[in-house]
Amino acid sequence: MNHLLLKATLLLGSAALAVADPLPSWKETGTKKAIVSFVEKVTTPGSPDYVDPAGRIATFDNDGCLWSEQPMYFQAFYIFDRIKALAPEHPEWKEKEPFASVLKGDVKAALAGGEKALLEMAMATHAGLTDEEFRKVVRDWLDTARHPKTGMAYDKMIFQPMLELLAYLRAEGFKTFIVSGGGIDFLRVFAEEAYGIPPEQVVGSSIKAGYEIRDGKPVVMKLPELDFIDDKAGKPVGIHQHIGRRPIFAAGNSDGDFQMLEWTTAGKGARFGLLVHHTDAEREWAYGRESHVGKLDKGLDEGPKRGWTLVSMKDDWQTIYPAD
Repeated sequence: MNHLLLKATLLLGSAALAVADPLPSWKETGTKKAIVSFVEKVTTPGSPDYVDPAGRIATFDNDGCLWSEQPMYFQAFYIFDRIKALAPEHPEWKEKEPFASVLKGDVKAALAGGEKALLEMAMATHAGLTDEEFRKVVRDWLDTARHPKTGMAYDKMIFQPMLELLAYLRAEGFKTFIVSGGGIDFLRVFAEEAYGIPPEQVVGSSIKAGYEIRDGKPVVMKLPELDFIDDKAGKPVGIHQHIGRRPIFAAGNSDGDFQMLEWTTAGKGARFGLLVHHTDAEREWAYGRESHVGKLDKGLDEGPKRGWTLVSMKDDWQTIYPAD
């Protein structure tokens, strides 16, 4: 073999290896090896850990796991923008908390009421619309709103390594689901376009809905009444109610995902729990135990003891966001 042919053969071999790599944005660390090893053993016929395709269920949190979540959940930015847009129709909001703080630009005070305050604002801004109207309002917001720090569209601040992981799992016969504390209808607007996850594979928090005839046409209306909170212990319940199978793979990034990973990895056979730890202040954010958003404390202590894989964004990821 002459040297030119040898060189061409080596180049083709390198190209083939590059194409074969299902996770090119993941560094060659133990984390990547653990993921690939798990997938191979549950998808290889004859393996003692082989799982039939019907049982290959993978669930992913959204905020902080599939896209960024600082300095506050992106749906909260949407809610705040909606409060400002709807304020002329609600003069009482100027004096009523937490709406008054939003209109004054005091984010900290607006969120001081915690989950209850955020839910009150969500119901006030989401209800009263048909399902189609809500989808259009959210889509228009995603197309125009920009993150205050990065200047990026919110649905572009998704994590390239996680997109690759989703695609890799699906290529290996997994069915991928979002299981998020965020609003189910909000997520369904962009989940398929952003992540390749269709609306019927999204589980999230919700307000109630009702069916009625409006102007002679049947519509589904969003109502100002809480239906379900899909967070913490609610996540296994949401999975049970919407999916009907216990996952064999679960990924999250905060203590709000603890019960989902706990329930997933407690099942029989090979299981995989993954926690994304935000450790990259230069390319994204660095936070964990003391964060007001996406707090990861119990998971840092308990995760390794339970065999869960801890992803360091700084050490395990070549890149954060997709290239334009």
